[in-house]
Amino acid sequence: MHSFVYRANVLLTFALTILALMCVIASFSDNFNFPSPSAEIQIVKFNGFQKKPPGNDEVSLTMNITADLQSLFTWNTKQLFIFVAAEYETPQNSLNQVSLWDAIIPAKEHAKFWIQTKNKYRFVDQGSNLRGKEFNLTLHWHVMPKTGKMFADKLVLSGFRLPEEHRRG
Repeated sequence: MHSFVYRANVLLTFALTILALMCVIASFSDNFNFPSPSAEIQIVKFNGFQKKPPGNDEVSLTMNITADLQSLFTWNTKQLFIFVAAEYETPQNSLNQVSLWDAIIPAKEHAKFWIQTKNKYRFVDQGSNLRGKEFNLTLHWHVMPKTGKMFADKLVLSGFRLPEEHRRG
């Protein structure tokens, strides 16, 4: 006859094995989701474009962000972390990325939105490289699942240009 401790151990091991198997299946099921997020970002105005000491360019802008990220949510999605980054080239670096705004979307109901906002973080370039510069605004997202691996993707929106001259906001 087996003791109570032995039977409890077998039951606990079996339960944890089934739980682990369910987590693997849940994580694997996300591979069958083919999301189709959409977004549009418009620059409403440049609030300021200044040369700050010791010679760095700084931009302040207002933008409209419209996005439908509901297709990124599955039954296994806990939340989304999203951010908008300005991406541009300079003679010193082939890719410069500056985060302008970010948010956490906790549920599918909040994943379709429109917001007008100023850049939350400073848009600064080390040097005087921003005048008349073309740049992209890129919406990045990180899908945080309840179980399994996190994945990230982005949507690049091009065709933006900074002013030719510095001006106060």
